[in-house]
Parts: sequence; structure tokens; C-alpha cells
Amino acid sequence: MSSLVADVGGFVDEVGTLLGALSGTGADAHRQEVLIEASNLVGAVIDSDGRQADAELDAFLDAIGPRLQPPLIVTAARLREGGMLDGRRTWLTRPSVLFDLLLRADARDGERRSHRYYAGALRLAHVTAALDLVPSSDEVTAIDGFRTAMLQAMDAVGINRPGQPASGPAPTPGAPGSPGTPPAQTASAAPTASVEIVETPARTIDELLAELDELVGLANVKAEVRRLTSLLQVQQLRSERGLPTIEVGKHLVFTGNPGTGKTTVGRLLSQIYRAVGVVTRGHLVETDRSKLVAGYVGQTALKTQQTLEASLGGMLLIDEAYSLARGGENDFGREAIDTLVKFMEDHRDDLAIVAAGYVDEMQDFIDTNPGLKSRFTRTVLFPDYTTDELVAIFVKLGDKHHYHCSDGALARVRTMIEDEPRTRGFGNARFVRNLFETAVAHQAMRLAPLTDPSDEQLTTLTSSDIAPVDV
Repeated sequence: MSSLVADVGGFVDEVGTLLGALSGTGADAHRQEVLIEASNLVGAVIDSDGRQADAELDAFLDAIGPRLQPPLIVTAARLREGGMLDGRRTWLTRPSVLFDLLLRADARDGERRSHRYYAGALRLAHVTAALDLVPSSDEVTAIDGFRTAMLQAMDAVGINRPGQPASGPAPTPGAPGSPGTPPAQTASAAPTASVEIVETPARTIDELLAELDELVGLANVKAEVRRLTSLLQVQQLRSERGLPTIEVGKHLVFTGNPGTGKTTVGRLLSQIYRAVGVVTRGHLVETDRSKLVAGYVGQTALKTQQTLEASLGGMLLIDEAYSLARGGENDFGREAIDTLVKFMEDHRDDLAIVAAGYVDEMQDFIDTNPGLKSRFTRTVLFPDYTTDELVAIFVKLGDKHHYHCSDGALARVRTMIEDEPRTRGFGNARFVRNLFETAVAHQAMRLAPLTDPSDEQLTTLTSSDIAPVDV
């Protein structure tokens, strides 16, 4: 409760100062209206799951009640019976009048008052959710909706989101729709003794979520990652205050076809884990059966152990993890699984593992060992991209490399995507990446005979450049 008191006070001081500077009247002139804003926010989070527990209402009364004019001095039971917070949850579904005021002032003068409100409001929402040992899914979903509403309001007036660079949207290296995986972000597991790890600079949660938001499609995946991030932030807040915490499962199963963004999201999630203190280094190690399983007794455990040790402090992503469970009881893949389970238990505080693969086969993998079942409790489904999304990915690839499509080229891209069979082997974003690279190669051959091509010619893909991908 004392934590909520402090955070309400901090929010009132911060936003009151912003309003005071904007109006020229000083922070004290706006203290009550900002307090009402805090009251609406805290009350909305408490009401979002319909429970309104005594502990939550007591905290609300301690933090808000004495500061109101006149003071609100009642019991939790009377507050609930009076229905003061009933329906308050709808307050989180759209930006408030006060936030809109700051936003429009920012649009006029280029300041970032709305970013400071955003940070303070989200912190206050998470502190409120942290009143419960385990925030309900409704609370976490409501906070995510609140965040989205504020960000969309920023988009509407042309203000960069928190975490985005001033020049434009956050880059998405290695993501579907943006080619290239910088070596500073990925360390691939080697089949022999050592795995080279390149450390990455720490990034803020806002920066990482901004990059996540910029990915094409994946709406449900993004929402799942944001909700998991909120849960981890809430547990971190409770830990900082010496309150009891629960362990939020950080090992995940990613299911879906190739090229649907599993590695890209894993890379971002490993860095989010570092930002919230779940792991210490935040790097991603990618591996598969060929880098874990050997052909002789005893070698598989050694190879798997080396890869796991290289992953400590970050995340290990096992592609086609189900292949470890194939081949019968005597297959060395079972030895890799046993080594994996033991290592996960021994190093549970500084390692996250993502097992990725096709939907049906991944259940077979989880069923091979009771230790896997108890640790991989959260599954995230990566759906195939729609045609519109795949076209958008092609356009983003062009933007990244300073190419643009003529109308005819874009129409041909769409036709080739639609004509590609959407069988199990369809590569989704990988197919589009290959299509783009083929187009660039054809454009180069088309322009080769020209002595002095113009910038326009060098940066334009025409319909003749959009050719079938060589298999």
C-alpha cells in the first residue's frame, strides 16, 4: 500500500509540473485534477477484473482518499457497496482528456510531455496490478489496451512513440520485413567446443516493444509478448518492495510454419527478459538437432551441455525441437532432452529456452519427458502471413535497402505470392525475402548494359525484375 501511495504522489507531482509549466500557473494549481486522473487510472485497473478485493480497495483509499477534496474516508466494504469504482475499467480503453491535452501541446511545439505521462501512467498501472500476488489476465489485458490506446493517439498526431528513434520507426533487423541479422544480436551454437557470444548493449523495454510493434502482422503474438512483459514487470516491482512473488514461466513453445517470425520475436524477447531482470545478458543462441545430437554414446550430452552453457544469461532457441524426440528409445536425441531438462533445473534463474517447430509435432516433443511438460507451460502460435502482410514485408525490405516498386512490380509481387502454394513447406517471410533478393539480382542484370543509370533507375524495381525464386 505504501508503494501505491508513493507512486500516486510521484505521478501527481510529475504531471502536475507538466501542466503547470504549460499553463504558466504552477504545479499546485493542477494537483487536484491530476489526482482525479490517478484515481481514475488506479480505480480502472482495480475494476478491470471485476473483483475489487479488500486489499486493492484499502490501497486505493490509502493512496487516493486522504488527498481528495473533500477526503474520501470510508471502509473498503462501503466503497465496494457504493459502487464508486464500478465500470471504471472503461477509462483504460481510450486516452484521457488530460493526456490528449499534453499530446496536442507536444504536436505544436515538439516537446515530449506525453512520453512522461505515458511512462508515469504505465508505472502506476503496474504498481496497482502488483497489489495482487498474481495479476489477473483481465488486469494485464486492460493495461495492454491502455498502452495501445496511448500509442495510437501519439500516432494520430504524428508524435514518435516512446522507444522509437526521432527520425522514424524503430528498425527491425532480422525481422520478417527487414533483411539481415546483425551479428551483435545473435550467437549461433557451434557443433564443437566453443560458441562465440557477442554481447549487445542493454536496451529499454520501450525500445524493445517499439521494435516489436513495428513487425508486420503477428497481432496475437505481440499481445502475448506484451502481456508476458507486464507480468514480469509486476513481479519485479513486488520483488523490489520485498513482497512475495511467484515465478513466471519464461520457457516457451513457439509453434508455426517456417518464416513466421519465431526467431525475430525470440531475439527481442531475450532482450526484454534482460530489461526486466529475468536474465543477465540477453543474447540469443540458435540451435537445432544437428548441433545437439552426436553419433556416439556420451557425445550428445557434451554437445548439448556446451550449447546450454553458451546460452546462460540469455535465451536458447531450439529450431525443430520435435526432431529430438524422434528415432525411438535408443536415439541419442533422448539424451539431449535429458541433458536439457537437468540443465534447466540447475540454472533456472538465468536461462530461458524456446522450443520451436510445427504445431502438431511440438506436442509430441513436450510429451517425451515430464520435466518438459512442467517447464514449457506457455505456447505461442505464429500464424501464416496473409497476402497483404507478405506484400507489406516485401515493401519494407525495399525501404530498408532503398528500393521502391513500380505499380506493375507491386502487382506482380502480389500475384506471385498468391500463386505460391500455401503448403506446409511455404516459407512465408523467407519466401518473400528470396523473392526480393531475386528481384534485386534481376534489376542488376537489367541495368548492367547502361553506362550511367540514374538514381531513379537504380532504386526502382519494375515488373520485369519480379521473377520466380530459384529453388
